[in-house]
Amino acid sequence: MKIQYYKILLKKRFPLKISRGVKGNSYNVFISVEKDGITGWGEAAPGKNENADSPERVIEALQRLVASGIEDLSIYAIEQRARALKIPPCAYAGLDIALWDWTAKKAQLPLYQLLGFPKPSQPTSVTIGINPPEVVKERVPLLLDGTTVQSLKIKLGAPEGIEADKAMFEQVVKSCANFNIKVRVDANGGWDLPTAIHMSQWLADRGVSYIEQPLKEGNEAELPDLYKASVLPIYVDESCRFAENIPDWAHAVHGVNFKLMKCGGITEGLRIIATAKAFGLKTMVGCMSESSISIAAAAALSGVLDHVDLDSHYNLAPDPAEGAPLINGITLPTDNIGHGASLKKETNVTAI
Repeated sequence: MKIQYYKILLKKRFPLKISRGVKGNSYNVFISVEKDGITGWGEAAPGKNENADSPERVIEALQRLVASGIEDLSIYAIEQRARALKIPPCAYAGLDIALWDWTAKKAQLPLYQLLGFPKPSQPTSVTIGINPPEVVKERVPLLLDGTTVQSLKIKLGAPEGIEADKAMFEQVVKSCANFNIKVRVDANGGWDLPTAIHMSQWLADRGVSYIEQPLKEGNEAELPDLYKASVLPIYVDESCRFAENIPDWAHAVHGVNFKLMKCGGITEGLRIIATAKAFGLKTMVGCMSESSISIAAAAALSGVLDHVDLDSHYNLAPDPAEGAPLINGITLPTDNIGHGASLKKETNVTAI
């Protein structure tokens, strides 16, 4: 098994501002796994909260994992080895995606079919970051005009406070007046408990579908109180990184959002889906700063999910890969074997 690493710059159309800061252009690590004449591709998006905040740290962690001897191990056994070695999940996700892509290609099946999932039917949300109303007024038409987008995810939890959140949101509503758009909100842990309770009613009155991660990670003890008082469904993201976290808060939330970069890839993503459904929770998949490679992998899981937020590749200029198109508002996996995505021919890459 030959494993190679490639560092590629992802350039964004618009920087994304959330409650914790601003994310602009960034380097991701692309991983190829070659065996038996078949090559699988994966992608890792470095993340500070995932304990690997640079491409160099991602590559070092994966090299350490490979050096431990994984040639003859199953995907599950490699994932268990990665956990034992404390490989950052955003790093391992890239290898896990590549291994699943290779496995589906070996089986001559699209990944979603290999996993036994249907194609997705839920439209993806497209995200608009925290911005002043005058920027929102310009940005919303750029995101919606000439597209089949059906829903927007609005980032709130502005450091400037609740009035800034309300002003931004009201401008979003005005700017969407001529579009048939559903609106969701992600506070990225930017609210305290009283604010979250207040905003749940305020946003419900304005047609919002749900609130994602209203409370800061670490404040999960307040979730039961919010669950009782909130008018809107509450989804957790940063507060639920792995399947093993779900039983702790299943009684105090309505659903969970998982990301491949946050949980460590497809293998753990499958556990999260199964565990959440066993507890009667709704499910959602999201993304970090990712190209079509990892988005296609996540899309292969999304046919059994209630909500989808796979849109980061639509904010790239350009996307170095292709294979996760927006069709009738849905981020669809293709029917190519594997996860269906690949680097574009014009993308220049050199192995590290």
